[in-house]
Amino acid sequence: MIPVPDNRRFYHGKSPHPFRNLCLSLLIFVVICGLFSVGITRISNRTRQEQKNSLEHALWRGVTQYYALEGRYPETLQDLKDTCGIRYDTDLFFVDYQIGGANLLPDITVIER
Repeated sequence: MIPVPDNRRFYHGKSPHPFRNLCLSLLIFVVICGLFSVGITRISNRTRQEQKNSLEHALWRGVTQYYALEGRYPETLQDLKDTCGIRYDTDLFFVDYQIGGANLLPDITVIER
């Protein structure tokens, strides 16, 4: 019988660790998941800021429209919401509506919860 030569017989380098590929794959997976999470968080924050800006603009447009139609500013936020059809998520935003008088521009503040 002729002996089969073993190519690794005279190899003196390190043999690859059996878990090296697994560890590398897990590391890449964790990095990708982290980047995905950061991206989703940034998009969510940007969307919430856009919602806040949109709500502020809608409230001011509603106040202006109410004044043009009625000749006075709305006395309460509920009057403004009913007349102009403004709707928003009360779990996300708190709207502070302060009126100084019938012909004084109200102070509207939108705060994220």
